[in-house]
Amino acid sequence: MTADSTPVQLGFRMPAEWEPHAATWLTWPHNPETWPELDLRHVEEVYLQMIAALLEGEKVHILANDPASRLHIEKRLKEHRVLGKDVQVHGLATNDSWIRDYGPNFLVRDNGDLRDVAANVWRFNSWGGKYPSQLDDRAGRDIARGLGVPVFEPDLILEGGAIEVNGNGTCLTTGRCLLNSNRNPEMTQDRMENHLKDHLGVSRVLWFEGDLEGDDTDGHIDNLVRFVNPTTVVYAYDANKKDPNHACLRRNQEILKSATDAQGNALEALPLPMPGRVEFDGERLPASHANFYIGNRCVLLPVFGQSSDAKAEGILKTFFPDRKIVPVACNQFVLGLGALHCVTQQQPADRI
Repeated sequence: MTADSTPVQLGFRMPAEWEPHAATWLTWPHNPETWPELDLRHVEEVYLQMIAALLEGEKVHILANDPASRLHIEKRLKEHRVLGKDVQVHGLATNDSWIRDYGPNFLVRDNGDLRDVAANVWRFNSWGGKYPSQLDDRAGRDIARGLGVPVFEPDLILEGGAIEVNGNGTCLTTGRCLLNSNRNPEMTQDRMENHLKDHLGVSRVLWFEGDLEGDDTDGHIDNLVRFVNPTTVVYAYDANKKDPNHACLRRNQEILKSATDAQGNALEALPLPMPGRVEFDGERLPASHANFYIGNRCVLLPVFGQSSDAKAEGILKTFFPDRKIVPVACNQFVLGLGALHCVTQQQPADRI
């Protein structure tokens, strides 16, 4: 793309997650430090369950860290009878599996039933320099260029899990993450809003509170508030005033009471119950049902073996009656400090 043109100037926007996908991208789990004291084969089982569900409606692309990993992945896919033409394994070295945050931020430009696809490739510094990130920082660019789509490269650090859009002009995010000095020092809210408007094709940005206890992302929105249609959000909520998460979740509830979308319409907001405390070695993990992923034919829902599981599933069934809600046990998976949305990245279809 021309260096002086932004996506919005060229008619691009970030589509909502429920809009048609060409594929979902995953990075196969390979870093044992991400899931300490957990056999990675358990993590692989979660991936295999996700892949099987997604393949009912779209292709799946998987990043393999090296040739040996590629052989192992193909063996595991074959064992679970999901190795076929709709699954492609690509050799690309990464530091970790959180492709939501370092993968391409795909965009579309509508042209009737057809769509041009492009991508923002934001800079990635592993949530404020917390972990190694050199390989991940290059992965988004390599994926987008491998697909042959136009690439925009904003000189800005931003993770995919920090932004949520309805595809119709409205973006949700958190100030604790996007305005954190460990990403873009001296960034102001006004400047950040302008960046989001220019690169996501939005005209309204709503700011929420973060973050959950145990979260190392500084408050990603995909654990807190999510669109389920252009005018409705679900938000993580815990009514227990003694819970450390209660204050910020209560504040988000208050923000939503007066929140409006890009067209000036009030947003409908429904509480999504938080699971009870999920721990490892006495430390709380950032478990949230809000970290679901919307595929073409399914919604992957993280569940934790608690009473909130059925409630969350029922809420999502209401909004996605044409998609199968697939509960995926994440009690151990969340030891990596993320869940299903964090390890997925949607590639939009080039036609509706």
